[in-house]
Amino acid sequence: MKDKINSSIPGDKEIILGIRNGTKQSLELIYQAHFPMILQMVISNNGDEEEAKDIFQESIIVLYNKVKAGDFELNSKLKTYIYAICRRLWLKRLNQQSKFTNQLGIAEDVEDSAADLEEYEHQHRQFQLMQTALSQLGEPCKTIIEEFYLHNKSMQDICEQFGYTNADNAKTQKYKCLQRLKKLFFKA
Repeated sequence: MKDKINSSIPGDKEIILGIRNGTKQSLELIYQAHFPMILQMVISNNGDEEEAKDIFQESIIVLYNKVKAGDFELNSKLKTYIYAICRRLWLKRLNQQSKFTNQLGIAEDVEDSAADLEEYEHQHRQFQLMQTALSQLGEPCKTIIEEFYLHNKSMQDICEQFGYTNADNAKTQKYKCLQRLKKLFFKA
């Protein structure tokens, strides 16, 4: 039953395809799904609802033009992509209005938003490569790495979980697993 519900909601790729094919519903779905996030971001950073609508509309125009140009490739979630564009546009607007008070905790040059987005996409690709390398790592290494780095388990907990004689042996195994993971990551 759950699959039927999820299958009726279009995914990011279907929405991009809808934009490419001129389906008005795709743009409406983007607005419904992602505007509240942008509204919150703008209001939290010296803006109001009208400014949020302007920024969101500008981001949709950027997305629409890129998709229609035919060279658009989504390398992240659509939500993340839209947020990144809106954030850069909002920072630029704040800078232009001399309202920028560094409340976002960012000390960066907002003039080159394309370079910022490119950097974000590079980091996202690196993350995807790491996920691929981790999936190729095999057991028990994959689980050891996940338990230690993702679930913050101690070496003693890992020792007990995998039946190592002491925490030092588990630590040595984790080190060997990390070396294998690095090889897989840089090979990709």
